[in-house]
Amino acid sequence: MSQQSTTVEVRILDKEYLVACPQEEQEALLRAARHLDNKMREIRSTGKVFGTERIAVMAALNITHSLLERDTMSEATSNLLKAMDDRLDEVLGEPSER
Repeated sequence: MSQQSTTVEVRILDKEYLVACPQEEQEALLRAARHLDNKMREIRSTGKVFGTERIAVMAALNITHSLLERDTMSEATSNLLKAMDDRLDEVLGEPSER
């Protein structure tokens, strides 16, 4: 099953970019471009960062930080739930299968 790639035009910080993308991923690409555009506009509006490249790097750092925080939170939650499950098995006298 081959994926048909098409070119999608996205607009980020008032510049247009053409991006090759499988047809079934177009909506996700457009959402990602809107998210990036919003983050870059937020950074630009502070007036503290100048230049498109610097704004893009700051947006990338902010987005990456958010994703890593989410992953860390998910891992911490998973560890907590496993510990609780193990403790319940111990209290109920059931051996853990994990």
